[in-house]
Amino acid sequence: MSTVDLNQWLGRQETSSEFISPSHVKKIAYSLNAPVPQAGDALPRLWQWALFIDPMPLGELGDDGHPKRGGFLPPADNRNRMWAGGRLKFHQALIIGRDATRTSTIKAIKEKEGSTGKLLFVTVLHEYSQDGQLCITEEQDIVYREPSPPKLTGTEASPEAQWSGDIEPSSTMLFRYSAVTFNGHRIHYDFPYVTEVEGYPGLVVHGPMIATYVLNGFEQANPDKKVTGFSFRGVRPLISPKPFKVEGFIEEGGQSAKVWAQQEGTFAQIGQVEFVQE
Repeated sequence: MSTVDLNQWLGRQETSSEFISPSHVKKIAYSLNAPVPQAGDALPRLWQWALFIDPMPLGELGDDGHPKRGGFLPPADNRNRMWAGGRLKFHQALIIGRDATRTSTIKAIKEKEGSTGKLLFVTVLHEYSQDGQLCITEEQDIVYREPSPPKLTGTEASPEAQWSGDIEPSSTMLFRYSAVTFNGHRIHYDFPYVTEVEGYPGLVVHGPMIATYVLNGFEQANPDKKVTGFSFRGVRPLISPKPFKVEGFIEEGGQSAKVWAQQEGTFAQIGQVEFVQE
C-alpha cells in the first residue's frame, strides 16, 4: 500500500461545463434503447452520467483503461476501480439544448476491510447547475479493490415485486454505453482483459447503466409519481449477455419505493426511490 497521505485529496475540486447537445442525447437514447427527447425537453434522470466527461489522452490512461490515478482522484496503487453506488437529489430538471455545469468535490476517503481484501472508498460530491440554479446533487461512491477473485453469486433473495422488466445486456449495448459515456474501463468491452486479468467470466455490465434501467423501471411503472431522490449500491456484478430483471415495490407510507436489479432471484443492485405525487 502506498505511503502517500490520501487526506491531501480531501476537498479537491474541479468544474466541467457542457452544452447538452440534442445530438449527443440522441446517442444516449439509442444506447439505452429509449425514446429520443428533443431540445427544450427535460434530460431524463441519470442521463447526466453521459455528460460532463473530461477526456484524457491515451498516454494518460492506466492499464485498465481508466485515467491514471493521482490527479483529481487519489492514487490507489494497483487496485481495481468500481462504481459502488451513490445518492442523488433531483431539485429540477436539466434542459436539453442549454449549457450546464458540474462541480465535483472529493468529500471522503476511507479504507475498509472487505471479504475480498482491503477496500478504498472515495466519495465524490457532484453538483449540477443550469442558468444559475442547482438541478441535481449527487454523492458518488467509488471503490478501489485489491486484485482478488470477484464475487459473482448472489446470497440475498429478492422479494416479491409490484413491477418487473427484463433487460438483455448484449455486448453491443455495453460497447455503446461505454462509448457514449467515454468510459475506457476495459472490463466492459475487452473480453481477454476482463477474463484473464480481472478474473470475470465475461464482460461486466456497467453499474450506472443498471441503475439507469432500475430507476426507469420505477418511472415506467409509476407515471403519476415524480422522483425527488434515488440511492443505490452494487451487491455483485452482472455479466453480459445473461438477462436480468429490474423490479420494485412501493414501501409502506407511500412516499418511497424499494427497487433493485436481480438475476435468478438474488440481488445484484439495491436502491430506494423517493417521490411525490404529480
